[in-house]
Amino acid sequence: MPFIQYGGLFIPTNKHYQIGSEVFMLLKLMDDTEKLPVAGKIVWVTPPRAQGARARGIGVQFSDPDAAVKTRIENILADQLTSNLITNTL
Repeated sequence: MPFIQYGGLFIPTNKHYQIGSEVFMLLKLMDDTEKLPVAGKIVWVTPPRAQGARARGIGVQFSDPDAAVKTRIENILADQLTSNLITNTL
C-alpha cells in the first residue's frame, strides 16, 4: 500500500475503530518477549464478515517510529518470511 508512510502492521481485533484515529500500542511480536512501544494512525479497517473470509482488524500506519524500534520490528518479521504460518498480509 504505497500511501502508508513509515511502515505499518495489520492488527487482528474485534474492537471497533475509525479510520484516522490515533492509537498507541505495545507490540509483542511472535515469540519475542519484549513489548515495543509504537504510535500510529488507523488507515485501514477490515469489518466483520469481510469478503474472502478476511480477518477482522485494523491497519496501523506508524507515526514516525523510533529507528531502533522499526528495525527491531522489521528483523522479527523478516525471520518469518519463509515460515509456513498463515498471515493476514494482502
